[in-house]
Amino acid sequence: MDIPALITVKPWSSCLLLGVLFIFAFVASLSHAEIQFHEFIEAKPVKRLCRTHNTVTVNGQFPGPTLQVRDGDTLIITTINRAQYNITLHWHGVNLKGNPWADGPEYVTQCPIQPGRSYTYQFTIEGQEGTLWWHAHSRWIRATVYGAIIIYPRIGSSYPFPVPNREIPILLGEWWDKNPMDVLMQAIFTGAAPNVSDAFTINGQPGDLYRCSRRETVRFQVEAGETVLLRIINAAMNQELFFGVANHNLTVVGVDTSYTKAFSTSVIMIAPGQTTNVLLTADQPPARYYMAARAYNSANVAFDNTTTTAILAYKSAPCNAKNGGSNSSAPVFPTLPGFNDTATATAYTAQIRSLHEVKVPTVIDEDLFFTVGLGLINCSNPNSPRCQGPNGTRFAASINNVSFEFPTGNSLMQAYFQDQPGVFTTDFPPVPPIKFDYTGNVSRVLWQPLKGTKLYKLKFGSSVQLVWQDTSIVTVEDHPMHLHGHEFYVVGSGFGNFNPSTDTPKFNLIDPPRRNTIGMPPGGWVAIRFVANNPGIWFMHCHLDSHLTWGLAMAFLVENGDEELQAVQSPPLDLPPC
Repeated sequence: MDIPALITVKPWSSCLLLGVLFIFAFVASLSHAEIQFHEFIEAKPVKRLCRTHNTVTVNGQFPGPTLQVRDGDTLIITTINRAQYNITLHWHGVNLKGNPWADGPEYVTQCPIQPGRSYTYQFTIEGQEGTLWWHAHSRWIRATVYGAIIIYPRIGSSYPFPVPNREIPILLGEWWDKNPMDVLMQAIFTGAAPNVSDAFTINGQPGDLYRCSRRETVRFQVEAGETVLLRIINAAMNQELFFGVANHNLTVVGVDTSYTKAFSTSVIMIAPGQTTNVLLTADQPPARYYMAARAYNSANVAFDNTTTTAILAYKSAPCNAKNGGSNSSAPVFPTLPGFNDTATATAYTAQIRSLHEVKVPTVIDEDLFFTVGLGLINCSNPNSPRCQGPNGTRFAASINNVSFEFPTGNSLMQAYFQDQPGVFTTDFPPVPPIKFDYTGNVSRVLWQPLKGTKLYKLKFGSSVQLVWQDTSIVTVEDHPMHLHGHEFYVVGSGFGNFNPSTDTPKFNLIDPPRRNTIGMPPGGWVAIRFVANNPGIWFMHCHLDSHLTWGLAMAFLVENGDEELQAVQSPPLDLPPC
């Protein structure tokens, strides 16, 4: 199968005193002999919403470069940090068998790359194809440091659907009209929620509905009758999104690195960290049509209530319409659900199933139940400028009442490999310390979590069932949970408190979707199963970055197996020091 052509949008660059030099080479698998090197060191300002900001980017591009690879390829990616902040890169959804050193979350599998330093990530794509993405995994740097990973089938293989005429990566993001790191630091200081974004973006551009943005709105030209594969990535920091294209149906054919049973929909709901592949056929009268994304907000919290747009333009449309001239009519706008339409979000997610029958673990070695939610830290002086959360508190978040604290002197993985004591413990609770009505009226005594750096140990090859249970502490919410180093099957979900006696028999053990990130119904639960077959320390966290900052995270320590290929590799020589 030939790699289809991508519709390319004119790249624009930015980095001033900030910037990351990102050199990557594709090292061929046995079926390839191609080696490519790319080196970019441009530095330019980024202008959005009428204002110019100094913005951290990769190779001067925002979004960053798209990595197009095949299953079986090895990537060698040297990152030279010319920014003013520490940085790491994460290859979201790549399994990285036995190689946590390439995973990227700062102070979990590596210490960050300090300004002026470099680090080379090397890993192989094994048994995966679909759409993934890469992003910074160091505080809020990922607001502008991210890009797509497109994994094509091995040579001689093809898609399980007709090859589309072309492919378009669609990266949904968020933009702040200030330095995102300043937004984060203000929130950390005050203990309040961070300011919401000022715009959503499609491929880095806000679109026609924002000030000073119309000229740069992304436009995709298509031929009438052709079929296009949209590879949609939610790279937003803190927001689930609804996405649709006016007057066009979307046929969902894959999520993350899993093909799905095809189904048609006018709108998708996609959470931060997730990817969705859809087929769109240009079967409407030649004209211009908006594709648009706006918030799905499942919590009782402030959110960005704006809408980002791009334009799907038929090449055969009248010239004025195609070019957006002054005499042309406005593009047709899609009908998107209301911001709080949980029914639509839930119904959409329920339709996603694996393409074929899959092998789901049925004999469970580890049966885990994790409560997931927000919390509040009480302050001795509620009037302090550092206690600007509700009623003079500071926001927190936790899993099983443990609010995750990152180490600072060493990374978890380095401490584990070096047998260094005092960095973490392995007593993360398998169930909540106190059983309560998780989605009911929770006593305020249970609102304050305990801080700690606790891991949960898993034997290599163990079969794990994990139920994530939302709580009503502060507010119910659809938390998109991401597990590093593993993919899992989503076997069930529902509203209210999980009941093992009545809910377990309803699990889908035939064709559940395979994912790396999944949300739970607000005020509900979601159940996953996976095999712990990747040794190392693997982060698990909410992909709403404000919640990660507050501690909604933990990590699994998967022990080495008995065979040589079931052990963690030795760390690379250039692993960054703390």
